[in-house]
Amino acid sequence: MPTEDKMTIDERRKYLRRMELRYRLADRENRSRLLDEMIQVTELHRKTLIRLMKGNLTRQHRQKQRGRTYGPAVDDTLRVIAESADHLCAERLTPNLVWLAEHLARHRELEVSPTLLQQLGRISVSSVRRILQRLGQDEPRLPRKGPVEANRLAREIPMGRIPWQEQEPGHFEVDLVHHGGPSSSGEYIHTLQMVDVATGWSELAAVLGRSYLVIQDAFSRILARLPFPVREIHPDNGSEFINHHLIRFWLEPARGIHLSRSRPYQKNDNRFVEQKNSTLVRAYLGYDRLDSVAQNQAINHLYDKLWLYYNFFQPVMRLQEKTVLPADDQPRRVRRRYDQARTPFDRLCTTGALTAEQKANLQSLRDMTNPRLLRREIRTLLTHLFTLPVANPDTGEDVRETLWLQPLPEKGDGLPVTLSFDRTIPAR
Repeated sequence: MPTEDKMTIDERRKYLRRMELRYRLADRENRSRLLDEMIQVTELHRKTLIRLMKGNLTRQHRQKQRGRTYGPAVDDTLRVIAESADHLCAERLTPNLVWLAEHLARHRELEVSPTLLQQLGRISVSSVRRILQRLGQDEPRLPRKGPVEANRLAREIPMGRIPWQEQEPGHFEVDLVHHGGPSSSGEYIHTLQMVDVATGWSELAAVLGRSYLVIQDAFSRILARLPFPVREIHPDNGSEFINHHLIRFWLEPARGIHLSRSRPYQKNDNRFVEQKNSTLVRAYLGYDRLDSVAQNQAINHLYDKLWLYYNFFQPVMRLQEKTVLPADDQPRRVRRRYDQARTPFDRLCTTGALTAEQKANLQSLRDMTNPRLLRREIRTLLTHLFTLPVANPDTGEDVRETLWLQPLPEKGDGLPVTLSFDRTIPAR
């Protein structure tokens, strides 16, 4: 019998109370027949049913409470691991407790024993959830941003969305997060984010304004660091993405990239990157106005740290199965099942998109990184960021000082004419 069809204890007791009078009034032969029927319905043992029919069917309170299975050592370990992983939910954290504990122990953040590792390996998601709630380390999340309108050039680009069951890495959803604060006047900083649907790999870059020059420079910065090729770019309908310059940039014959876009007013078409806008951008930068060159450079330095922290130490769950449940005269219900939580790097390693050398280099980078120390560095950078002054409206800011690839000026007017592409990863 499927698990969802089994009777609960209260349902069994309610059924047995209805059968109790029939059982007491029946003779020996009929009692045997009634017991056979109750065994089929409740799946209880015959002797158990006889005892219940002769006794009191009211549920009794437990006389002796069960002791704790996991002691203070598990609590202390979960506190350190949860802090190092930025307080993930229990579903994402539980399958990764053992290797995270061993990793933190190598960096002298924890002391582990074989008994402790064995307990971390068998602890359930519910126990981890209860312990984390008791420790009080859950943090609230901020709401997502709203959709933007399409422009005329978008009509030439096919609409749709990347399938959630996509297995090949390289299909990226793209979005832009505004940091204009309460006012959208003037030039201010934006966060360009790309999220791979298959692995959850995230790339972030900060740009000052929304001109094609800074957006193209941010894409170039991301492409230089990305360890696997881009196969599809799927932005929304904003003019910062849908313009002749960036379409020409992505549709170069050497790239071979497919370009698509989401439907207007349907932000669920970019559901993966929209969710990460909240957990990877707004959760750190909030909704304050950021509009200076110094702030832009500080945010890009912060994103270099977040790139390592999220892609290598933040386990994510991926939708594995989606079933529409039949329901008459009721709203449609969808049952979703998720796979075991793994980091984007671990998921990427299983796809075969990395060469042996790339995989070894990235694995070495993770082994050398202390996630708890890295998280403290991220918090320090955030504190420094919010101490920087905003832009002076009387002097203005030069966006060319924020570029990763410096343009070569044309004689006479100082306008950029070409960009030199250096595909080396910038120092972090």
